[in-house]
Amino acid sequence: MLFSPDRYVAALEFAAHRHLAQRIPGGDLPYVVHVTSVAAEVIAGLATTPVDNPELAVLCALLHDAIEDTPTTHAEIAERFGTAVADGVQALSKDPGVAKEDQMADSLRRIRLQPREVWMVKLADRITNLAEPPHYWTREKRQKYRDEAITIAEALGAASPTLDARIRSRATEYERYF
Repeated sequence: MLFSPDRYVAALEFAAHRHLAQRIPGGDLPYVVHVTSVAAEVIAGLATTPVDNPELAVLCALLHDAIEDTPTTHAEIAERFGTAVADGVQALSKDPGVAKEDQMADSLRRIRLQPREVWMVKLADRITNLAEPPHYWTREKRQKYRDEAITIAEALGAASPTLDARIRSRATEYERYF
């Protein structure tokens, strides 16, 4: 079994409650659509990428923004879902103590210290985010965002050939928004 349906639902409900009032930036959909989309990308990647702990990838996908975007703590996630999941979610969260221009490099460094399953979540997150950007993003912001996707693929693509190919394809398609 790839993952426990009970733990999947528990993580989904936890994420839904934590992100309850949030919307996807630039749209009106509830934020839980984003985390479930990331989980769907991860599950698709797991179909062709054997890993030691597929449940780690799925749970981290559902919870990946909980620490960064809500008052949720590492300790809360560890208590509910285990230390490995909490450590993965922490690694996927930007460190607000790091200068904005250094956050991507810091994030990728911390993610690379985690199991490949966590790498897959970062790839899936950016794949999902390479949809139509918010209308208020400038051309420069859109180009930087696409360039970051390539940086993510270069750093983490070895975790899943499927997700690596998908992020690179989405990055190329994203150029239509320039």
